[in-house]
Amino acid sequence: MQVGKGKVVSFHYRLKDANDNLLEESHGGEPTAYLHGNQNILPAMEAELEGKQAGDSLQISLTPDQAYGEYNPEAVQRVPLKRILGKENKNVKLQVGQILSVDTDKGPRQVRVVKVGKFNVDLDTNHPLAGVNLNFNVEIVEVRDATEEEVSHGHAHGPGGHHH
Repeated sequence: MQVGKGKVVSFHYRLKDANDNLLEESHGGEPTAYLHGNQNILPAMEAELEGKQAGDSLQISLTPDQAYGEYNPEAVQRVPLKRILGKENKNVKLQVGQILSVDTDKGPRQVRVVKVGKFNVDLDTNHPLAGVNLNFNVEIVEVRDATEEEVSHGHAHGPGGHHH
């Protein structure tokens, strides 16, 4: 069975940057599962998987424009500490490099702490992989027809997919 719209694709991957540094991998756990054609993964990666089948291995290289965009130095914002921590967490100590989840007008978003002051914190709102050339080594484990429920929900269910 080939990867195409309406198929659930399960795959293992290793993700490295342009310097061959391992950024993340799925080996040792459940494979990642997604519903093809529903924008559940990076569009350029989805396009590379189109027409492949279980057992195929491929290398996918993505530029920042194809992945998480170029790094934007203007995406660093100064925010009052009290807005991040609130009254109940006023004694929590933030650290440079720490990843936080903040609520935005576009929903929750991960940000990285780049500077901590007495009253303010500088947060980098760029995606952690913005500006990075990404190299995926992908091994397709399974391709199957999506269930009616998966199609109606717009994503894969079960191991490696979305759980309700």
